[in-house]
Amino acid sequence: MSFSPLIDGLSALIVFGGTSLATVLRAGPRELAVTARALAGLGKPVFTAAQAKADLAAQVSAIRRDGVLRASPRAIGDDEFDAATDAMIRSRSLDGLIERHHVFRKHRMGEANTAVRTLAQAAELGPVFGMVGTLVSLSNLPMDGLDGAALNGAISMAVVTTLYGLLFANLMLAPLARMVERHAQAEEQARQEVIDWLSAQLEPVMPRRAAAPVHPLHPHAGSRERVHA
Repeated sequence: MSFSPLIDGLSALIVFGGTSLATVLRAGPRELAVTARALAGLGKPVFTAAQAKADLAAQVSAIRRDGVLRASPRAIGDDEFDAATDAMIRSRSLDGLIERHHVFRKHRMGEANTAVRTLAQAAELGPVFGMVGTLVSLSNLPMDGLDGAALNGAISMAVVTTLYGLLFANLMLAPLARMVERHAQAEEQARQEVIDWLSAQLEPVMPRRAAAPVHPLHPHAGSRERVHA
């Protein structure tokens, strides 16, 4: 079987070039930069909870042994956990850890959603430019009558551009969008596992916060005590 009839430079230019240009015009510089970072991240080592726990183990042991009041931040090379543990030590509370985790989580998921949306838009545009190639091929038919060679050329280009658009969308762009989504979800689950582990390890040694005193003359003091009893 020969694949040479499926190779056409003009069809490739219309589909790949048109899809890329339309995606650039739709998405804008920020979304494209976020998407590029997300795609580059697919080639980097996957974040694992086991490695993060191993990196944090020494700091956790020191806090459990000496208490959080004597602890000092220790960087492990992960921006999120470096900032989160630093916030926890400064605030002397797990609240700082959780708050920083939520800030980073919101940023991570926001960027992942942007990348997925941009790739999904590109996947939608691929078949559209396949149809554009079909229209271009039909527009090249001679006006003064049809001959076999011209008709075969138009049909061939129409088929090839439609095929390029479908393959580009469904074998490249849509799978890339799902890869970015799965990568982000897997990292989030691993990071949440580490946060849960840190909370379980450090909660027993965190300073207890005193409950807010109830004014003895407050008219509803007694009723609140009964509710909490």
